[in-house]
Amino acid sequence: MNHEEEEEDVDILIVGAGLAGLTTALSLHRLGLRSLVLESSDSLRITGYALSLWTNAWRALDVVGIGNTLRKRSTQIKGFKIASLDTGLFTSEQALDKDGKFEGYESRCVKRKDLLEAIVNELPPDTIRYSSKVATIDELGRYKLVRLADGSILKTKVLIGCDGVKSVVAKWLGLERPISDGRLAIRGLVEFPDGSCSDPIFHVKFGGGVRFGSLPVDENTVYWFCTFIPSQVPSYEEDWKVNPIKVKQFVLSRINKMPQEAQDVVERTKLSNISCAKLKFRSPWNVLFGNIVKDNVCVAGDALHPMTPDIGQGGCAALEDAVVLGRCLGEVFLKKASEEDDEFERIKKGLEKYGKERRWRSFSLISVAYCVGYIQQSNGKIMSLFRKVWFSSYTPSIFLKMADFDCGNLVS
Repeated sequence: MNHEEEEEDVDILIVGAGLAGLTTALSLHRLGLRSLVLESSDSLRITGYALSLWTNAWRALDVVGIGNTLRKRSTQIKGFKIASLDTGLFTSEQALDKDGKFEGYESRCVKRKDLLEAIVNELPPDTIRYSSKVATIDELGRYKLVRLADGSILKTKVLIGCDGVKSVVAKWLGLERPISDGRLAIRGLVEFPDGSCSDPIFHVKFGGGVRFGSLPVDENTVYWFCTFIPSQVPSYEEDWKVNPIKVKQFVLSRINKMPQEAQDVVERTKLSNISCAKLKFRSPWNVLFGNIVKDNVCVAGDALHPMTPDIGQGGCAALEDAVVLGRCLGEVFLKKASEEDDEFERIKKGLEKYGKERRWRSFSLISVAYCVGYIQQSNGKIMSLFRKVWFSSYTPSIFLKMADFDCGNLVS
């Protein structure tokens, strides 16, 4: 086969085999629609350790049929414990089902590996094509031509970019590059073979330029994170991002007043299970006014709405995207069309509908996440007083209100 001359026809082409891309493929599969997912790496990317998934995410997972599989591997979070910045002791505790105010909520932390493998296990063989890096995107009439680094060409009716913060598809659409919010995120995953992770509580401490939290994945595993502002840490050096020893020492120094069980979570984490990376987000105004959809091309997941992790909605929003996108494309390809109908125009209208549903939702999530992070980590006296008097007690409500969203079913 001469890749330089021959083209492979694909109805729906998805770039990126991350959470958004795979779940979109599964949504389409549940509707009987075939798609092809291109992944630049040579295997499934399972880095990232774990994701906190809230009510909206579990609704989406139930829609695509894998919610119960993942519930068996995760612990339901029952409440928050918020530590004092001054003493490090947990001075505030809130049950998430208090007074029935958030009845029906669901919050669990899931290993990224378990989540992606659960999706892949439900997909038809050959849905994912590995070692397939997109080089260029061109137009051929009403089709998009996607040329890969190996020279092969795919001609598609629909192109969906789920290729993360460095999205090639987002760049083609003309979206701005995600920007740094000035913080780094340290993440870790620790195993407790004796099954000592029985407390189903989200522990969190914030203020003084640092935000630390931990929550159980299951009875043997805890996921933890620490975000901080490098410019406020005199000892910070660029090599931290590749030096887990220094990263671990820094986190321990910032939680040394917290109860011993909190320190044990970090102390017992293997260096190979610690990562450090910059936090980035897309300007909410770019989401609101930019081209997140253009004709038969759109973006989803982090290619659409990279956000800071301060309300735990990045992965949840990607799952919402996938269900809404599946529904909109299902209406295009499954509903009987008249002879006068133009398929390209139907695809265009279907993706415009998707964009309309996701634009404001993405704008809200990015904005709220950024504001929450700013308040939690600011150092000023006024902000510290505001945080102590009011914001700490309101934090669980923010998480749950942003998670109180239903993306709907695959069939409207």
